[in-house]
Amino acid sequence: MGWLGVPLMTAKPTGLFINTLSMLSATLKNIRHGKLDVRFGLPILIMATAMSPIGAYSGKFIPHRIVLVVFVLFLLYSGTMMLFFRPRKRRGGGNHVIEGSLIGGIAGFLGGLLGVGGGGIISPALILLGYEPKKVASTTALIVFFSSLSGFLTYWGMGTLDLKLLLWVSVPAIVGGWLGTHLMHFKMSSDQVKKMIGVIMYLIALKTLLVALNL
Repeated sequence: MGWLGVPLMTAKPTGLFINTLSMLSATLKNIRHGKLDVRFGLPILIMATAMSPIGAYSGKFIPHRIVLVVFVLFLLYSGTMMLFFRPRKRRGGGNHVIEGSLIGGIAGFLGGLLGVGGGGIISPALILLGYEPKKVASTTALIVFFSSLSGFLTYWGMGTLDLKLLLWVSVPAIVGGWLGTHLMHFKMSSDQVKKMIGVIMYLIALKTLLVALNL
């Protein structure tokens, strides 16, 4: 949207709206096929949802260029690790509360601040900690739905929405979420999912860098 000339304070809530609809579609499909473990990501979900509005509101005070550059460096690191690093499989089930809360808090804040939902932080962090990529992707979809909705409602309250634009992006967001989830669970292996996440990290980093340079 930045490339298309949409103002930043309009693009961010629109991006969160797209995340909300696409991740709702993905989560409903995950639930339908028994692919979602809610308890696994609960600490992340709670903190991400709580911190997303704070990040959205903080956008008024924090220089966006600095935040975007830091985010780009993180994405490049995460993408490299996804593509070339093979983490050891984590022993034992469940997610550690402190670990999950920290990841969720950082992801929610930056997701709200940048209008990206936080999935680009949550997925690489959990996979690098040894969690199974498909399980991570399903959990991240649920978390990003709530954190994006929380951030979107905050921007709505700030009066920065373009309702016509939201209408145009709604149907593609829903279809994209459903299709992506279907391909992940039924057409791809866990290693392929991990590599795809790495490629997406690079693409998001490129997009974010271009936005930062144009600020």
